[in-house]
Amino acid sequence: MKISENVLEILGDTPLVRLDRFFPGRATLAVKLEYFNPGGSVKDRIGLSMIEAAEEAGDLVPGATIVEPTSGNTGLGLAMAATLKGYRLVCTVTDKVPLEKITLLKAYGAEVVICPAEVDPEDPSSYYKTAERIRDERGAFLPYQYYNQANPEAHYRSTGPEIWQQTDGRITHWVAGIGTGGTISGVARYLKEQNPDIRTIGVDPVGSVYRHFKECGELPPADQIRPYLIDGIGEDLLPESVWMDAIDEVITVDDRSAYQAVFELSHGEAIFTGSSGGAAAVAARQIAEPLTEDALVVTLFPDSGERYLSKLNDDWLQQHDLLP
Repeated sequence: MKISENVLEILGDTPLVRLDRFFPGRATLAVKLEYFNPGGSVKDRIGLSMIEAAEEAGDLVPGATIVEPTSGNTGLGLAMAATLKGYRLVCTVTDKVPLEKITLLKAYGAEVVICPAEVDPEDPSSYYKTAERIRDERGAFLPYQYYNQANPEAHYRSTGPEIWQQTDGRITHWVAGIGTGGTISGVARYLKEQNPDIRTIGVDPVGSVYRHFKECGELPPADQIRPYLIDGIGEDLLPESVWMDAIDEVITVDDRSAYQAVFELSHGEAIFTGSSGGAAAVAARQIAEPLTEDALVVTLFPDSGERYLSKLNDDWLQQHDLLP
């Protein structure tokens, strides 16, 4: 019989799918669909990885509490592993996080603390500082995906090898959104070890810091860091979990382009992703357009659009001038 002991055993091996309708050009454009993971996102991989690394280091004991600032998906990945391993979980989130994700976190048994989004990272009310306060008050363990090297290492060990094997080593370009930086960094380092000529392109929302940092070696001026509507990627700080030396270039995508790509993909490819997936698709198509038949561009959709239905509807889109 082939029966898995628990859902953690079915992580990974997510499919790679051509996007011929979205990009009918000469090069091949393909996407890795991470919503096929048991918890519905790419962050399932790092939830387990960070907990196992903490157990190995002796930072977690039975019955301990874990606290993590999250945009939702990492919290869900942690929640699955915490449930099966007997830990309590507290997630701090911003008020920008869709209601669907907050409801899911609670359904998995996590305690959710909602914090304001439009404050400085060092503000005591930010979701980063709130998580640190809960850590100190409750003696909790804080994996901190933004600094935890088990984050990119999870993708170096799993996502990168999967892409290499699925493409028979023919991949020429790796395009992915930069949130904590773990996914793009771990995959990029693995792929470049197999073939140093593979080019890695990061995707950043307009208003985030990554493109400016990659091009100038420093964070942008404060007046260039501003809110954006794309979920799950972009930052107002530089996490240690992003390996910038593995990334060759960063390009920006605006809110409107990302959201319109979501519906172009769902109507044309029958693939429904969130706005970060839409941004990745826009950037990957831009990279693929001038390339020849020998090129194979691979991107990644972190999760499904079902997690954002409170935004991916006519009322919300019209309110923010994002309707296709």
